[in-house]
Amino acid sequence: MGVKVGDKIRIIHLTGEDSRYDGREGTVEYIDAIGQLHGTWGGLAVIPEEDEFVVIG
Repeated sequence: MGVKVGDKIRIIHLTGEDSRYDGREGTVEYIDAIGQLHGTWGGLAVIPEEDEFVVIG
């Protein structure tokens, strides 16, 4: 996966969601047991195998 706690990401698009998260940035606070990313972008987890995002710092 390559993403770790403390990395900053920018969400491109969350699969199955509307565009309200597109472009949001935040810091990864924790990674759950199935590899989903949780952080400061608000609410939904980012699923690395399904969602589009980039690590920006």
